[in-house]
Amino acid sequence: MIRARRGNLLTHDPAVQASAKITEGLLRYDAQFKPQPLLAVAWSVSADGLRYTFKLRPNVKWHDGESFTSADIRYSILTQKRLRPRGRITLANVERVDTPDLLTVVVVLGKPTPYLIKALSSAELPIVPQHRYGDGDPLTSPNLTAPIGTGPFVFDKWVRGSYVSLRKNPNYWRRGAPLLDRVIYRIVPDQASISTALETGEVDAAANVGLADLGRLARLPQLKIDDSYDASLNNAAFLEFNLDNPILAKPEVRKTIAHAVDRNFIKDNVFYKRSSVVNSPVPAVLASYYDDSTFHYPFDLSAANRLLDEAGYPKQADGQRFAVKINYISGAEFRRAADYLRAALSRIGIKATILDGDLPTYLRRAYTTREFDLNLNGLGRLYDPTVGVQRIYWLDGVRHPLIWIPRSGRSSRSSAAICPCCRS
Repeated sequence: MIRARRGNLLTHDPAVQASAKITEGLLRYDAQFKPQPLLAVAWSVSADGLRYTFKLRPNVKWHDGESFTSADIRYSILTQKRLRPRGRITLANVERVDTPDLLTVVVVLGKPTPYLIKALSSAELPIVPQHRYGDGDPLTSPNLTAPIGTGPFVFDKWVRGSYVSLRKNPNYWRRGAPLLDRVIYRIVPDQASISTALETGEVDAAANVGLADLGRLARLPQLKIDDSYDASLNNAAFLEFNLDNPILAKPEVRKTIAHAVDRNFIKDNVFYKRSSVVNSPVPAVLASYYDDSTFHYPFDLSAANRLLDEAGYPKQADGQRFAVKINYISGAEFRRAADYLRAALSRIGIKATILDGDLPTYLRRAYTTREFDLNLNGLGRLYDPTVGVQRIYWLDGVRHPLIWIPRSGRSSRSSAAICPCCRS
């Protein structure tokens, strides 16, 4: 099978698409996100919620023939708690990992962490081989460019800028799997190229297909569109404010911009009706946490103009009040969102300049140099608010910058003032 992947890979340690076929997690999850056995065959949680005990699958081998043991679990958890952006949140309460024998792991927590049992997939917490890393710096390990795992596919070749090739693991622990002999991830530069590759049969499958092309592609008899493949991510698009800008630091200005944005227009014309407008940063599917009263700023240009006047930013002779720079995550939909936002702001006297760039450029602006006033971002709200939503407001994300931890400049309910505006 040949699958398209947009953009170049930097490493394989571990990327969700490619390395999740090489590595595995302690657990997998069914369509209702209930945990199922994978590298762990049984598990239990102590009555006080502070000890998670896992019994590991016996006779599992790494791709280089070494035995998989509890030491690999301990190394993976503690290393990813220290180095991985989401690991800093997901594993924050892990105090230690005990390995009483080769096939038993006990994760000891400082306080109960109910979401932990949902965070043990290969994409969220991939298990990596301790012996491959040794005592050296994980960021210089050979596993970065030629990874090994316990999964159904073995790393074969990486031709930078062209493709990544995986081959069938002949010694995979699950009998009869995998069904494919080889998987190739072909690197394509943009969404238009993905659509062309699907139409011509150059690739067999792809994610990140441009929404503008889905209707046409769905009519082709050889293709099938699956809108649910990443539903568990609960993706959201939202607008982040840089509160180091003294104008945007004023709540009344942020409320003004919220009133100037027609979120229904974004839903229908930017995301081609494949999204929904929501009023809470928490996904509605997480019903026990959901409250739709969080965000209610109806589209109202009159109110927006009045609020800006009252905030002390009247229109000047040229009709403008002040200027902002819009950073946006790379992709056709977010570029269209940036175009719409620029036009919407112009209607209330705010001049907006759009900052173009590829994904590395976007990440540098958003998380390192913070060269933006408004940042169109997209994040997975995931399976629990503590993991997916908290980071939008997380004070530690301001103090210790990490990729995909938004950096408005403050930790408060209003710091990402137009919370998720469209869930795609």
